[in-house]
Amino acid sequence: MHPFSTNFNRLMTSGFYTIILLILSNVFMTLAWYGHLKLQQTGTSSNWPLFGVIAFSWAIAFFEYCCQVPANRIGFSGNGGPFSLVQLKIIQECVSLIVFAGIANVMFQNESLHWNHALAFLCLIAAVYFVFMD
Repeated sequence: MHPFSTNFNRLMTSGFYTIILLILSNVFMTLAWYGHLKLQQTGTSSNWPLFGVIAFSWAIAFFEYCCQVPANRIGFSGNGGPFSLVQLKIIQECVSLIVFAGIANVMFQNESLHWNHALAFLCLIAAVYFVFMD
């Protein structure tokens, strides 16, 4: 087997795992940041003290970190991954917005996305393009 193909396969695999972990991380992050608002709307957490809401969110955020930290370690070029630090951050932000839009659409159906939101997301896609340029 050619050494280039082995290295390429390793980079593709670590890039894939990085993105999957970033998606999972952002699902937990979005639920930690905004899930308590849905619980409040349903009346589940309406009587919780602020400290209880914070503790609940931190408990969910623990799982976010369990995915985010390995994603960054696996994906970072300084650790043998395919992405620079800036690329990791831009990928994370785009994944974050995609996950947020999906979860917000399911959990908060009265919140809708408008043309300006789509345009802002296209600007972020352009940022991804520019960050990955040599």
